[in-house]
Amino acid sequence: MITTIDLKFLDIPQVIAAFLVETSEGPVLIETGPYSTFGNLQKGVEQAGYPLDDIQHVLLTHIHFDHAGAAWALAKQGATVYVHPFGAKHLAHPEKLINSAKRIYQDDMDRLWGEMQPVPENQLQSPEHGEKVKIGDTSFSAWYTPGHAVHHIAWQMGDALFTGDVAGVRISDCIVEPPCPPPDIHLEDWQASIQLIRSLNLKTLYLTHFGKVENIASHLDELEKRMTDWAAWIKPRWERGDAPEQVVPAFQQYVAQQLKEEGADDHLIQQYEAANPSWMSVAGLMRYWKKKAEE
Repeated sequence: MITTIDLKFLDIPQVIAAFLVETSEGPVLIETGPYSTFGNLQKGVEQAGYPLDDIQHVLLTHIHFDHAGAAWALAKQGATVYVHPFGAKHLAHPEKLINSAKRIYQDDMDRLWGEMQPVPENQLQSPEHGEKVKIGDTSFSAWYTPGHAVHHIAWQMGDALFTGDVAGVRISDCIVEPPCPPPDIHLEDWQASIQLIRSLNLKTLYLTHFGKVENIASHLDELEKRMTDWAAWIKPRWERGDAPEQVVPAFQQYVAQQLKEEGADDHLIQQYEAANPSWMSVAGLMRYWKKKAEE
């Protein structure tokens, strides 16, 4: 059984999810959300019928704060944390991760993400690409899926896949958006990861932003199409040397228009912006085009 826990990030519903999977060895948690939503995570686990300290296995798709920021708190209760090897070193020694985020978020850091502490190295496990992690009667296959982040894993359980950010953002069955924050956006790697997902014989995707998707083929087609569209929109602005802060308002309006064309109201636009801030996609895609020019 899979339970979707709405972490109510910034008191907004359906922005960040964690997933609780029941196994014969107790509950497994996929994603933790940021520490700022830890109270909501605990409530969600308890509503599913478990005390929080029953969670002894945590599977992370990647180490961005909205996915992994509370992993340390579960490790303090004894949990083993499973993460890509490139991400494990940053969880064990998060100073660089924290300092980088502070430069971006400054005084908003605590409100958005909350505290982050190291995860002991002996509580970190890093499976190989395609390796199965067996917990009780349940197996999870770790698929390395770069594009959004070099340290990204999508976790397969049977015909379900917990996709982190590699399968995009979709809220209330509206449009599919590609989250494109710096520094790792790489469209060709992302397209290869999408192709891997297509090959896995799946029935359900579970998106961290947000929830269950069953129309997998059309969902992935839309994701790939919008990824290409957004990158093409950004490219000429990068080529003429526009600063990101000049581009963000126009891009935000462009994205809002795409949402409105599919019937989104102001509240749904706010949900998408909280899950996938426009300014981050501008920064990430500008960096992508800069790297391409340097190749």
